[in-house]
Amino acid sequence: MTNEIENSVVPSSRRDFLKTSALAGIAASFGVAPRVVGASSLSPSSGAIAGPIAISSRNGQKSVLKAIELIQSGADALDAVVAGVNLVEEDPEDTSVGYGGLPNALGIVQLDSAVMHGPTCRAGSVGAIEGIKYASKVAKMVLERTDHVNLVGQGAQDFAVMHGFPVENLLTEKARLEWVRWRENMSTQDDYLPKHSLESTGIGAVTEKIPRHWGTIHCSAIDLAGNISCVTTTAGMAFKVPGRIGDSPIIGAGLYCDNTVGAAGSTGRGEANIENLCSFLIVERMRMGDSPEAACLYACQRIVDHTKLARLLDDKGRPAFNVQFYALNIKGEVGGAEIRGGNGTFAAATPEGGRLVKMAYLYKG
Repeated sequence: MTNEIENSVVPSSRRDFLKTSALAGIAASFGVAPRVVGASSLSPSSGAIAGPIAISSRNGQKSVLKAIELIQSGADALDAVVAGVNLVEEDPEDTSVGYGGLPNALGIVQLDSAVMHGPTCRAGSVGAIEGIKYASKVAKMVLERTDHVNLVGQGAQDFAVMHGFPVENLLTEKARLEWVRWRENMSTQDDYLPKHSLESTGIGAVTEKIPRHWGTIHCSAIDLAGNISCVTTTAGMAFKVPGRIGDSPIIGAGLYCDNTVGAAGSTGRGEANIENLCSFLIVERMRMGDSPEAACLYACQRIVDHTKLARLLDDKGRPAFNVQFYALNIKGEVGGAEIRGGNGTFAAATPEGGRLVKMAYLYKG
């Protein structure tokens, strides 16, 4: 295993990370500039309340600042992280989440999301929901206004409409053109597979040689009361088989939290995560004493050990795909890891400002 945690200055092009929130003023007063940092520098001092703190996948740099801003005003961690990821769900330039997300094989945008609320130990999720921009809000509504955990498809949309969510066309022109390009060039580059064996190769679009769009946003936070909550939301794998849901709406896979331990979430190849329930695994490893980073690395290794199909492996017998994990514990320590990496970072924020935190990894690449 390789673990590179370095303290270095982030290029000035990333300074918008701090400028996107009123927290920028707080950060400036302490002379804070966005930096890539190690997990330990975000830990609270001994005896301090472990919060507020928020973490997310790298595309949530604005999200963690929004979450901290709301927590500082007294918001519950769940309300804060959902509001944070809403910024990405409504951004048409982020083609991995919400409005502007890349569609399925038929050109239809289907979204997945889940939330967990540490204080009440409850969860809610939606899968393959169409026409609703803020899937995370609907997942939260499932938690709050039903006796269920999961709603999918038309039922999820009907539930959203019942609670006042408008049905909208989520397919932007940018995403439509990407879908057309895929349709015009697909052959072995989709998820419909012929009959195959454990040793079959050259089928399915999972290798680096056949680039596929994988994208999601996860956000976890600890609020002023020391309570933990988290959210994951996504448009899923680009050009997926219609009806496919990934790990994001699966409790224990796309996210998991325990108010006495911590929280974890994921991005990357959802199928690998579902088959190993890695977010649950990470929280349990932290319960056993692992640091957030060590727990994330453990989950990465679990996926490596359980990936057996030749079509999913590179020429060195390692997974030809990537999965990333993000975690924080009740002490306010944070960490992340991915299977393949070297330059990966995730976003974190405290009242002192935002940071990019270096991710550990198993394989350079």
